[in-house]
Amino acid sequence: MEKVLKKIKELESGEVGIIIYSSASKDTLLSLNKGLLVPLASAAKVAIAFCIAKLVDEGHYNWTDMVEDVTLNPKEDSNEVYPHFQNRAKLALRDAVEVMVACHDSFVADRIVQFCGGWEMINQKVKTYFKNIHITQNPRDLDNKGELREILELLHLIYHGYKTNPELWIPVINGLVRQRGDIEGVPSHFLNHMTGGLDNVVIDIGIMGEFSKNPLLFVLGAKELPNRYEEKLADEIIMETMKLIYDEYCNQEDD
Repeated sequence: MEKVLKKIKELESGEVGIIIYSSASKDTLLSLNKGLLVPLASAAKVAIAFCIAKLVDEGHYNWTDMVEDVTLNPKEDSNEVYPHFQNRAKLALRDAVEVMVACHDSFVADRIVQFCGGWEMINQKVKTYFKNIHITQNPRDLDNKGELREILELLHLIYHGYKTNPELWIPVINGLVRQRGDIEGVPSHFLNHMTGGLDNVVIDIGIMGEFSKNPLLFVLGAKELPNRYEEKLADEIIMETMKLIYDEYCNQEDD
């Protein structure tokens, strides 16, 4: 993990944090600035999905419930990932949650949240588990934020939940698996993740490695970066960091 830490520390501007957790040893392998509070951008949709799964588990809703008046965001990639969902006026709740995560779709996110009680209710729900995660309707809102250690715990609960009760968590996991955003040198089926970003913010939450063979869980966040649309160095460092996390997973498997 020393290489991962050294690489991520090359981000000299702004603040950066990373946590890597081993599902094999059930231990944190690397932790840097775990209390860092970062804007979540699109990554907040994982927290929304978590809340909806909990509401389904508690019997308030069913995955088969139909969400009506659905509009897919034309600026996202659902036309490529879910071509068969285009022009559908309604979707089953499980399909809507999957599309929301897989395609970063804020239109679908808002419709799901309204269907399940509204933004205030969803925030009340998420705060029963994570006091420092707050979700807003506008993913670019800086109040749409979370603490890295809580985001890692959120991911761990989803991963562990799927291992013990796959029928409940499959829409969330399907969204993570189907999201695009490949990294050269990392097999796409070994990177199941959710990214988020603003002009000066990057966050990546994910599962690195073969899903059934002790993958690594990770969360990486950086804020107050130089404008990412003008300066690509931060994104390049993060890409290299992801490759090094993959190397750590491969070395774990060899061991």
